[in-house]
Amino acid sequence: MPHFPVNHPARPVYRVLAGLVGLYILVFGVWGVALTWGDPLFDRGSNWALGLRTNLAFSLISVAFGIVLIVGASRRGNLGHHMNLTAGVVFMVTSILMMSVLQTEANFLNFSMSTVVVSMLFGLLLLGTGLYDKVGTDEHAEEERSRRHHPVSDAHSR
Repeated sequence: MPHFPVNHPARPVYRVLAGLVGLYILVFGVWGVALTWGDPLFDRGSNWALGLRTNLAFSLISVAFGIVLIVGASRRGNLGHHMNLTAGVVFMVTSILMMSVLQTEANFLNFSMSTVVVSMLFGLLLLGTGLYDKVGTDEHAEEERSRRHHPVSDAHSR
């Protein structure tokens, strides 16, 4: 069972960071939809928005993900925690899969290497924010702290 830090003091900073990632993805998606509107859904053209190559399908997915991340960052409970962890894994897996088909016809989201790098970076950021923005009661947070600072684990640090 993983032991995520509960009520981490920098939790608001992590939520803002996740919200900024969501905002960038939303703006990228809206910009991409405006650029690619009228093109086929999975077009392999050279449309670029905010430094990343896109098509209409990828832009629409980005709008949806951006909204989801902003909603998750704006919630005070653990919904944002779970959303950030899930979105981080989705971004990491998608970037690896799209990198493996980058120069083939299977590149249906029209990724470029810069899009892969940014998706990987966003995945890492969202995983990091998801690990440290868990919310709980003060008793639960104290239990987690005492578990990390157990006398047996302190004996190994001497």
